[in-house]
Amino acid sequence: MELRPYQEEARQAIEAEWQQGNRKTLLVLPTGTGKTIVFAKVIQDCVANGDRVLVLAHREELLEQASDKLYKACGLATATEMASQTSLGNPARVVVGSVQTMQGDKRLAKFTRDYFDTIVVDEAHHAISDSYQKVLKHFENAKVLGVTATPDRGDMKNLGEYFDSLAYEYKLPKAINEGYLSKIEALTIPLNLDITSVQQTAGDYSAGQLGDALEPYLEQIADEMVKQCQNRKTVVFLPLVRTAKQFTKLLRERGMTAAEVDGQSEDREQILADYAGGRYQVLCNSMLLTEGWDCPQVDCIVVLRPTKVRSLYVQMVGRGTRLAPGKKSLLLLDFLWNTERHELCHPANLITTNDEVAKKMTEQQAESEEATDLQEAEEKAERDVVQEREDALKKRLEEVRHKRRKLVDPLQFEMSIQDLDLANYQPAFGWEMGPMSDKQSATLERFGIDPTTIGNAGKASVMITRLIKRSQNGFATPKQIHRLEIYGFQNVGMWSFEAAKSMIGQIAANHWRVPFNINVQTFVPSN
Repeated sequence: MELRPYQEEARQAIEAEWQQGNRKTLLVLPTGTGKTIVFAKVIQDCVANGDRVLVLAHREELLEQASDKLYKACGLATATEMASQTSLGNPARVVVGSVQTMQGDKRLAKFTRDYFDTIVVDEAHHAISDSYQKVLKHFENAKVLGVTATPDRGDMKNLGEYFDSLAYEYKLPKAINEGYLSKIEALTIPLNLDITSVQQTAGDYSAGQLGDALEPYLEQIADEMVKQCQNRKTVVFLPLVRTAKQFTKLLRERGMTAAEVDGQSEDREQILADYAGGRYQVLCNSMLLTEGWDCPQVDCIVVLRPTKVRSLYVQMVGRGTRLAPGKKSLLLLDFLWNTERHELCHPANLITTNDEVAKKMTEQQAESEEATDLQEAEEKAERDVVQEREDALKKRLEEVRHKRRKLVDPLQFEMSIQDLDLANYQPAFGWEMGPMSDKQSATLERFGIDPTTIGNAGKASVMITRLIKRSQNGFATPKQIHRLEIYGFQNVGMWSFEAAKSMIGQIAANHWRVPFNINVQTFVPSN
């Protein structure tokens, strides 16, 4: 099977990390972009080099998917470590193992510490849990690949305590733009659902209390779904089995064909098959379908399990992002959850990790009465945030107009070039959090940037990379930008080096005054 371009890039990046000595590395791919085929091909390469490989997961469905993909795409047979099944004595070089089984003392004791050369952790956001760590520490000399959908910042920080590096990340907006995932439209439903009384447990809202808080609103929500989801194949996520069953009943009373599925459903496979076959419009579940289940035809997701954990939110929405014949977009219904703290995930959090942009998007979508394309909404929110930052920059420039500094303030430079990723950079891995090196400091000064306010080596590295790339692409230097902004010129960060040089030359020739025929507020260079 031929890999897509980004999948091949991911494959090469992972193996490069291992070769460079980063033995524990991460692959981040959005749901629906083929993470299983990527790690299957990586495993194929490992086996070709003589490795014995363990694929570790916490759900039987994930192990079955991995085993199936390894055989169909790579011709690799697998052995199984799960419950009473054992791989010992099986000649297969690849083992799919349940973490619940593998963590048992008696089971682990059957394997020497060097038995596996490579370990792949599927749904790697679970890798820092005690059960996974027990298995990983037993095989501590093995190379490790963690695979996950886009995690939140907290996940990345925690994962960074175990993993050495992020080998490759393919972001959701890029996957949509390149035609590998469905376009997402979000619609905010004007129902103010009060969950201020719901407490938090284990870093998220209590499922039991959410169920109680949600019940008074279920009939209103069902009425809204009749309006919005009649021609959609819909999956609804709810906090409790009891709540899911109750909501299914309400939908049926309103004429919609709906089914409920949970971990105790004896006919679970049949219900899922019937839903995929078109017997049901709506499938309600209490978080059962966040991992290991796919139905590409799903084109509407309703999240009635509010969460502050981005990785969980991404998993829910990911059930509807796959492409399918005739599918034009995924409709995501959002609600005005009333909380004391604004820590809930909204559709905006799928597209951006920038808190400012996400907040602006959520505010603007709440004011809209129609479904909005998430990427278009992000572009508008980003423009508005940039404008607000530019206004703040102007105020700051007024304060420092008469101060002559040899080096440019990095914050001023970030704002000038409108680089939100740089401005909002957060270190994830250990080396990134340490102090910058003398070499990094000297490089920044050579580019004209004051290094004293850059807090860590990771930020310094990202800043240097940006500066080098800007230099290679012929953009204005930090010193040029700073000088021209002092005179009041706008958006100088987007000017070319030559355009900035020319304008500074004209100002110098005019006794360091802006020529009378140039309006600094509106001037745009021709090149």
